[in-house]
Amino acid sequence: MQEIFIVYKHSRPEASELALRIKDWLEKRRILVHCAENIDDPNAAPVSDKLKIPKTAGLVIVLGGDGTFLSVARLIETLPTPIVGINLGGLGFLTEITVESCFNQLEKILDGQCEIEERMRLRVSIRRDNREIFRQRVLNDAVINKGALARIIDLKTSIDGHFLTHYRGDGLIISTPTGSTAYNISAGGPIVFPTAKALIVTPICSFTLTNRPIIFPPNITIQVELAEPTRDVTLTCDGQVGCLLTPSDIIIITAAANPLRLIKTPAIDYFEILRTKLRWGQN
Repeated sequence: MQEIFIVYKHSRPEASELALRIKDWLEKRRILVHCAENIDDPNAAPVSDKLKIPKTAGLVIVLGGDGTFLSVARLIETLPTPIVGINLGGLGFLTEITVESCFNQLEKILDGQCEIEERMRLRVSIRRDNREIFRQRVLNDAVINKGALARIIDLKTSIDGHFLTHYRGDGLIISTPTGSTAYNISAGGPIVFPTAKALIVTPICSFTLTNRPIIFPPNITIQVELAEPTRDVTLTCDGQVGCLLTPSDIIIITAAANPLRLIKTPAIDYFEILRTKLRWGQN
């Protein structure tokens, strides 16, 4: 591993300080290191316009939380570059390595004492008037929901061209297994092991109580349309980027061709993360 790219959380002095410490530590091992701040301010230019990860990078290190990790994951797009996250707070679902253990864990990664998990991503697009006006790769979820004052929305949903149902309620979540512990779990969806290959469809506050979450295989195409004209309905990807929908829009969701390659070290146990984050077994 001759070249590493470090991306650290925007406007966090401790993140930039740690990035410089890691950069110095890696350079002593004769590794070429790039450091960049993750500009994720929604009022600024898009992240992809400010930050480019070179194809020659053998590893991307993210310093921040799961939100920072998600925004950097979008930059990797089709690159096979593996990524690892160091959490500046507590334990994260994506940024699993703590600050206290980061140098020890990075040493193991450089020595090859790690595994690379392939995490399924979604390809989400919006077609309007027979042309694609929006496209994103998504690691966690795509959410269609209404504005604060909007009424119940009616979402006509089809699977591989076959009509599934009308979801009437506050909206719909289409999640990956990685994203099953995000908004999906809050809406009553299932936890799915993150390396599984599946698409999870979970209604948000469904008007019909028998509308339950469904797990689909990865080789399907989900198509969602507004069944009736409704204002203030938004598609949001990974809780960070999105698009205001119009009545004629068609949302198309499939499994992305390129998974995200996530580095896992032996010290990190997914079930421990579940117990810690979800407080299982605690009073």
